[in-house]
Amino acid sequence: MPELSSQEIFNQIHGLHRQLTSTFERCAGISASRLQLLCQLYQSDEISQSSLQKLVGIDHAAITRHVKQLEAENMVIRRISPEDNRFTLVQLTEHGREKIIAFRQERETFLNRMLDGFSSSDQKQLSDMLQRINQNISQL
Repeated sequence: MPELSSQEIFNQIHGLHRQLTSTFERCAGISASRLQLLCQLYQSDEISQSSLQKLVGIDHAAITRHVKQLEAENMVIRRISPEDNRFTLVQLTEHGREKIIAFRQERETFLNRMLDGFSSSDQKQLSDMLQRINQNISQL
């Protein structure tokens, strides 16, 4: 078997990321970043938009856009903090709580199908390799 170049491995990872993202969004009906945002809200009663932004690691404009769109879909509500009007507080609506449960189930189904045919040791080995790549990238 011929040896793969670093460029070929990079192209495979990049292509996998694109395919993973678009397929997940199509299957689950929500973007991975929005699902992550909703999962954080699900674990909080109410949180400031800036704290939420830091937890999910996206920029200010993106968090504002996501929260406004989720508010338009009746999944979250926003309000100005009564203690400090510089902060916007965000929380899930009951509709949002119901949807996040369904989204999480859809994510679990997606992940199981994605890893179909991988043994536990295959999954562990893959996870270890991905962690090593992530560590190498973080040191750049």
